[in-house]
Amino acid sequence: MPSWVKVVFQPRWIALAIAAVAFTALCWSVLAPWQLGKNSSTSHRNQQIADSVNADPVPAAQLLGGRADVPKDAEWRRVVLTGQYLADKQSLARLRNQNGKPAYEVLVPFAANDGATYLVDRGFVQTPTGGVVPEFAPPPSGTVTVQARIRAPEQTDPARGPRTEAGYLQVFAIDPSAIGPAQGIAFAPGYLNLDEGQPGGLDPIPLPMLDAGPYLSYGLQWLAFGIMAPLAIAYFVWSEVRRRREDKAVFDAGTADSTEAQEDETPQEVTPEAARAARLADRYGRKGQ
Repeated sequence: MPSWVKVVFQPRWIALAIAAVAFTALCWSVLAPWQLGKNSSTSHRNQQIADSVNADPVPAAQLLGGRADVPKDAEWRRVVLTGQYLADKQSLARLRNQNGKPAYEVLVPFAANDGATYLVDRGFVQTPTGGVVPEFAPPPSGTVTVQARIRAPEQTDPARGPRTEAGYLQVFAIDPSAIGPAQGIAFAPGYLNLDEGQPGGLDPIPLPMLDAGPYLSYGLQWLAFGIMAPLAIAYFVWSEVRRRREDKAVFDAGTADSTEAQEDETPQEVTPEAARAARLADRYGRKGQ
């Protein structure tokens, strides 16, 4: 039986081979697609933001009218709408962060002249400590025209729904489908971030940084790891096969030298090969035994 067969079919190498194949499958089917998918979604978002910067605002009803969800390509688009703020139905998105400090985002319904009611994010108000709602200016009364950006709703955790606290309806996620029923309002899909300098605006919500992040490199790394794992196992198996062949060759040569010395009955210096052969005798056995 070839020496490499004896090595390959050792239980430890079989176990390592199975582990390497499983790791490769995990890299290629889960880990790499996960990171590459995040890279694709981030790149798509960045492109949408970049396209919206110089685009003229369009009526909100043009993109959201009659829809149940925010169209995929509509997020971050700038829209314009005219109507009135429903100042008595403001709510707060809690556990927000502004420049490293705790804050709330102030949400208010906006009854537009197009017949729909939109959930508008007025911006940040900082709080000196968590749970304390600071004073902030009310939105203007009467009819106003505002510009804002469309945002897809955040996802509400069923265990952390809206609740009334400190005189305001407070939420953990900006989700019109959860806020609407609590206020008796049927909102248009998504919500709107007010642009800077708009009537009723507070500290504006900044646009995200247009950075694709490390997701592409992470995805490629997982693909590389998936390739390297079985190659590493193959290399170690080959290294052991080569070492065993070298040891066997040295052992055979040393044994032959020892036999010749015994036949000549002449004292000879012990060669390194013969010494190594003696150490390997227990592994391979002496010829003729």
